[in-house]
Amino acid sequence: MSSCRERDSPPIGGEGRRAENNKQDRVRTVGMDAATLTYDTLRFGEFEDFPETSEPVWILGKEYNALAEKDEILSDVTSRLWFTYRKNFPPIGGTGPTSDTGWGCMLRCGQMILGEALLCRHLGRDWRWATDQKQREDYISILNAFIDKKDSYYSIHQIAQMGVGEGKPIGQWYGPNTVAQVLKKLAVFDTWSRLVVHVAMDNTVVIEEIKRLCMPWLDAAGACAEAAGVSELNGCLEGACALAEEETALWRPLVLLIPLRLGLSDINEAYIETLKQCFMLPQSLGVIGGKPNSAHYFIGYVGEELIYLDPHTTQLAVEPCDDGQVPDDTYHCQHPPCRMHICELDPSIAAGFFCKTEDEFDDWCMRIRRLSCKKGGLPMFELVDSQPSHMVSIDTLNLTPDFSDSDRLERFFDSEDEEFEILSL
Repeated sequence: MSSCRERDSPPIGGEGRRAENNKQDRVRTVGMDAATLTYDTLRFGEFEDFPETSEPVWILGKEYNALAEKDEILSDVTSRLWFTYRKNFPPIGGTGPTSDTGWGCMLRCGQMILGEALLCRHLGRDWRWATDQKQREDYISILNAFIDKKDSYYSIHQIAQMGVGEGKPIGQWYGPNTVAQVLKKLAVFDTWSRLVVHVAMDNTVVIEEIKRLCMPWLDAAGACAEAAGVSELNGCLEGACALAEEETALWRPLVLLIPLRLGLSDINEAYIETLKQCFMLPQSLGVIGGKPNSAHYFIGYVGEELIYLDPHTTQLAVEPCDDGQVPDDTYHCQHPPCRMHICELDPSIAAGFFCKTEDEFDDWCMRIRRLSCKKGGLPMFELVDSQPSHMVSIDTLNLTPDFSDSDRLERFFDSEDEEFEILSL
């Protein structure tokens, strides 16, 4: 692995050269309004083809050969939902902004990581998008959950206004933990997908806690067992102690978001190999984070470069057609994906994983434990069976945190928020 401190040559594809050009561009834009300092003004049109390399390419748990499977790589990337800045949508809150250009990049990255979870939930990881194919009903429902209007489950309107209710004014930049907390709250209202969005705090994933959330009937079964005896458990569940039918499913699909801080001002090299391993897990939803001035949705890596989707392009808001179809060309990135050297990553990130079944979660736990035993990298988080005595779980207490809680919780994780904002000189 190359050292972040010693790296002096540009990564594959000339990203280092473009980074230097971008830096000069930023210097030339002194006095420019922050909202206009976006991907459009800095890098639009500078897409390079995918590198010719013998190194394996990993995209959200799938391995590719860049020399023999370039079309498959691009098809996989294009099939991910790509949420970018939009303009001309209905005013947020009725009188607010009609565009999120300049402030909504992390909100859009949150949409992308959750959009990937919904694709896996309803269409499967192997689903592929094509320009002229007939849209499946489930696919249309997924897109409608993100359309830029107030009544869509995960629209920019819902995310921004949920932030207002928690002390984040519209137009204020979100850190990775903030957007994770907001998505967790919004998912409660999505009765179609019925996801459990769990945000693991304090660098700790508690297995017992997650299983209680994803299998809520366990608590009811335990209460019935205490009241009626274990031998009468089945009858109890069918009688007075029975839960609603939708709550007795064996497992509610899990979206696990883990806010992490992998260094102080720069990523600690000791975490780099472990971070790469996360993209190799079949349950991977990728990582949201970025670097100063921009947030990105990272979906994989090749060599020492991270592969990501960039939200910093402003497109027109989309309206569904009269027949219910959604014009979706602008929701899929149809050019080669962006890449950046892993050492440029800001240390404040949130890693995501999706487990549709209990078996998939158990498999994820097994793989994480194997990774923690490997040499060559530090574990990014701890996996434990039960709640450590020093931790208090908001989920377990069935409390909805107000932002006095969230601000306290993310003070550590999002302490670099201001570095992500548009820089003024």
